[in-house]
Amino acid sequence: MSATDKAKNKFDDVAGQAKEKAGQVTGDKSKEHEGKLDQAKANIKDAGEKVKDAFRD
Repeated sequence: MSATDKAKNKFDDVAGQAKEKAGQVTGDKSKEHEGKLDQAKANIKDAGEKVKDAFRD
């Protein structure tokens, strides 16, 4: 996995966590759910990159 992809996935995960927390603090369930989805997307992308790396080796 390239360092750029790894950093972007981590950034997306952290941004999702922040969005989720902001939704919890403000009581905005939609924003909280959106944050959880962003985190899930980042985790899926990260897993996909790991699979690619496994096949390269």
